[in-house]
Amino acid sequence: MSEDCCNMLQSKLFCKTSKEAPKTAEIISHKLLLRGGFISQLASGIYSFLPLGCRVQKKIEKIIREEMNLIGGQEVFLPALQPKELWQKTDRWDHMDPPLFKLKDRHKKEFALGSTHEEVITDLVKDRIQSYKDLPLALYQIQTKFRNEMRFTGGLLRTREFVMKDLYSFHTDKKDLDDFFQKVLAAYDKIYKRCGLKVIKSEASGGVFTKEKTYEFQVLSKIGEDKIIYCPKCNWAANLEVAKIKAGEKCPECGAELIKGDSIELGHTFRLGTKYAESFNLYFKDEKGGKKPVVMGCYGIGIGRLMAAIIEINHDDKGIIWPKEAAPFQVHLIQINPTGSRSGRQEEDVKIKNKAKELYEILQKGGVEVLYDDRIGKTPGEKFAEADLIGIPLRIVISERTLKKNSVEVKKRNAKKAELVKTENVLQFLESKNE
Repeated sequence: MSEDCCNMLQSKLFCKTSKEAPKTAEIISHKLLLRGGFISQLASGIYSFLPLGCRVQKKIEKIIREEMNLIGGQEVFLPALQPKELWQKTDRWDHMDPPLFKLKDRHKKEFALGSTHEEVITDLVKDRIQSYKDLPLALYQIQTKFRNEMRFTGGLLRTREFVMKDLYSFHTDKKDLDDFFQKVLAAYDKIYKRCGLKVIKSEASGGVFTKEKTYEFQVLSKIGEDKIIYCPKCNWAANLEVAKIKAGEKCPECGAELIKGDSIELGHTFRLGTKYAESFNLYFKDEKGGKKPVVMGCYGIGIGRLMAAIIEINHDDKGIIWPKEAAPFQVHLIQINPTGSRSGRQEEDVKIKNKAKELYEILQKGGVEVLYDDRIGKTPGEKFAEADLIGIPLRIVISERTLKKNSVEVKKRNAKKAELVKTENVLQFLESKNE
C-alpha cells in the first residue's frame, strides 16, 4: 500500500474526536470543528488546523482558485510582514480598525503584520504598469491575515489570525472597474453555491477602505453578528448600518415587504477608486499620452469563516454534513468486524478486512477520495457516531451481513436509510450520484 494510501487510513489519521466540546465553545460550528478533530485552539482567537480541517481548507481554496482564474485572476503570494512606510503613505498606520499588530526588528525598524494588502500590492505594480496596454490587471492571493480584534467569538468566525483570499484589480477607468466588479460578484455567487450556501448580496459601508458603496455577501443565521434588511422575493438587501429603509417597508426593487435578519458576512467587495493609486503615484499613460491614476478594486473572502458558515448551515444533531466539494473526503469506508470468539469468526474477520482493502484500492484507482476506517476494537455504534460527526458525504459499510450478499451498504450523510449496492458496481453507483 502506498504512502499516500496510508494517509487515508483512519487508524493512522491524526485525529481524536470527542463527545463533548469545551464549555468555551458556544456556537455549533465551533463545537463540531473541535469535537470532530478539525481544529485545535492554541490561544484565544488562534487555531491550528489538523489534517481534516486542513483538507477542508484546501478544498475551499481550490473552489476559489478555479473561479478566480476563470475571470482572469493571476495568483501571487505577498509578504505578511510589511514596512511602516507603506502604511504611512495611505495614512493608515495609526488609523486602522482594528489596529495593526506592530513590531520592530533588531534595527529598530517598524513593521506591521498584514491585516490586508492594498499598500503592498499597489507598491508592487507601480513599476509594472506604465501604459493603458498594461490594463486591466487582476492579481489575487490566498494568504494569512492578522487582525488585532478586541474580542474573539464564534470559533473561526472571528479570529486574530486567518487565511484569506484577497483579489485586487487595476483599471483604466470606472466603467472598466464596474464591468470587472460584476464578474467578481458572479464568481462569488458560484463559490458560495459550490460550498452549499445560499447567500444574499447586501449594500454595505466601505469602512477604512473606501467611501464608495460596497457589497457584502451574507448568509442568514441566528448566530450572525451582522444585521441586514432584505427582500425575500428579489434578494435586494442592505446592511443595517447603511440601510435607509426599515423592516416592514416596501422593497425599493420589487415592492415586497422587507425583513430584518441576522447574518454572517462571508465576503466583501470594494470599489477603491484612485485613493491608493494616488497615494503611491500609480499612474498610466492613456491612448493620447495623458497621465491618469489607475482605478482599483479589491475583493475578499475569509476561508476559515466560510468553513464555519458551511457547518452552521449544514449540520444536524449528530454532526457536520459537508457539501460534496468542501468535504475532507468523498467517501467514508467503514469495515465492521464480527465480535466474539466462536469458531469461524476470525476467518470472517479476515474476509471482511480483505474485501474492504480491495474496495479501498478500487476507489483509490477510480479517483475517489476515501477515509478508510480500518480500526479494530471500535464498536459499530462508535464508528457510525464518529462518521456522522465528521460528516463525509457518503458512507460505505462492509460487514458480515453485506459480505454474504456480495454487496456494501451505502448511505448519504443526510439520508435516513442506506441501500445495498453490489460490490462490483460501487464505482458506477458513485459516478451516478455525482451527476
